[in-house]
Amino acid sequence: MRKYLHWKTYLVVFALTIVGFALYYFNQVAKDMAVEEEKRVVMLVEAFRTIAIGSPQAQSDVTFASKVITENTTIPLFLTTDKGEITSTQNLDSSRLINDPEYLARKYEEFKRLHEPLPYDYSTPGLPGKGYVVYGDSILLNRLRYYPLLILAIIVFFLLIVIIAISNAQRSIQNQVWVGMSKETAHQLGTPLSSIVAWMELLKDNESNREWISEMEKDVSRLQLIADRFSKIGSVPQLKEENLVDRLQGMVEYMRMRKPQKVTIDFEHEEDDVQVLLSGPLFDWVIENLMRNALDAMEGEGRILITLTNQPRLVTIDLSDTGKGIPKNNFKKVFAPGYSTKQRGWGLGLSLAKRIIQKYHNGSIFVKSSEPGKGTTFRIVFRR
Repeated sequence: MRKYLHWKTYLVVFALTIVGFALYYFNQVAKDMAVEEEKRVVMLVEAFRTIAIGSPQAQSDVTFASKVITENTTIPLFLTTDKGEITSTQNLDSSRLINDPEYLARKYEEFKRLHEPLPYDYSTPGLPGKGYVVYGDSILLNRLRYYPLLILAIIVFFLLIVIIAISNAQRSIQNQVWVGMSKETAHQLGTPLSSIVAWMELLKDNESNREWISEMEKDVSRLQLIADRFSKIGSVPQLKEENLVDRLQGMVEYMRMRKPQKVTIDFEHEEDDVQVLLSGPLFDWVIENLMRNALDAMEGEGRILITLTNQPRLVTIDLSDTGKGIPKNNFKKVFAPGYSTKQRGWGLGLSLAKRIIQKYHNGSIFVKSSEPGKGTTFRIVFRR
């Protein structure tokens, strides 16, 4: 089966390829540079030997050796006797030599672990002499070895920026699409509703139609409310303090009239007056959507329980059902636009519900708990 990778995966693979190439390249350069530094150290060893056994007859050799040693301004090293006694140093941090008593011994042990000490023999007839050159890596070589990590950090940083920017752009486009669809739906509903209201007025002239007209008016009012809800998506709603208990009780009574006979809907609350800043029509939409999803999940039999908890800084609403449940790996996916487990529908309900609660009411909505075959609990949180 052909597999399609997400664009983020391609981006990550591309970035990792660049990082891998950079790490390999700079690692090779560091190795080459280390070999060159080792050759320079060998030349220094020979220079130290030449100076140690120098004679007036070989003055030119001594001068050249002194020049080689003087020009070494990058490779730090120690000169020691064959017994490990330090006789001289070069290119160490002079300020730390003065201020840190342990610095010399610490660097000496570090260099011994880093490179095998190079012996040099400065014996002359009748005067034996042997010693070692213990050396470390130059500052440039150390920087080169850490440079790939810097590149990696920079690439990861920019990769995160690109992913965040593209994700935000996609989310913005999605929001614009959902808002446009919502407003267009409200517009499309408005036209036939106006016509239906006009026809109903004509039907009222016949007394025998009064009973049916009354029921039709209820349904038309409901459709007008739905159209009003859709028209508010994308606009900043006016929030006002409302009694959350009354709102929830109204939705419970409304859904009780439309539920299957074997489904019970209960509402539990400890207080009768819980004031919260709300856009009533939009909040009702959220609760209705959650309850309709619960009814679909229970397939005609079960229980829906709404629990309202009032705390000093938080108000929480738990809506639980005894339906099919949601796998844990889908807890966040259910709020994604287009996600749906039903044969019909566009999968926009929970996405819009999340937008209403988070963006318009500064709250949060999430799957508190769920277990396949036992049910699901959604939680809505309002912060004061």
